[in-house]
Amino acid sequence: MATPDFVLRLRERIGHEELWLIGTTAVIVRDEREVLLVRRSDTGDWTPVTGIVDPGEEAADAAAREALEEAGVIIRVDRLARLGVTALYEYPNGDRSRYTDVTFRCTWLSGEPYPADGENTDAAWFGLDALPPMSAHMLGRIEAALADDPRAVFRRLDTPEGAAGGHVAGEPAGW
Repeated sequence: MATPDFVLRLRERIGHEELWLIGTTAVIVRDEREVLLVRRSDTGDWTPVTGIVDPGEEAADAAAREALEEAGVIIRVDRLARLGVTALYEYPNGDRSRYTDVTFRCTWLSGEPYPADGENTDAAWFGLDALPPMSAHMLGRIEAALADDPRAVFRRLDTPEGAAGGHVAGEPAGW
């Protein structure tokens, strides 16, 4: 995966120490019947479009930028769907990172999806009832974005990654 220059500069100073980053997930919907997924070149997993927010960039702007860079599509970011913290990732080179993920529900506006930047090997539309196998945490992001409730879900840290656990904005967290 392409590592942003600002992360490379930070890594020169901190080595492999854990680095907290802000990530964004764009759950892109077309005609209320399909969701756009990309197949990651590093793992082969199908996921919504994801990426790292650049310093000073709004997370919603990053979601739209990543959709264009990774899949060649133009989108409208409709709403915040979910906010959560990922598990600690350890990359093959020893770098360790954890992400605050900001998931948005987005609407496709134009463009035929394709793996635009080399970070993915495929990009395709899937019917909401015909999603390919994917991790529970990615399914949780999609479910939050597709929910009829317009309030954002905040994934509780005391629930397994990707579990349905969490609370909705405006409701008590219960912890």
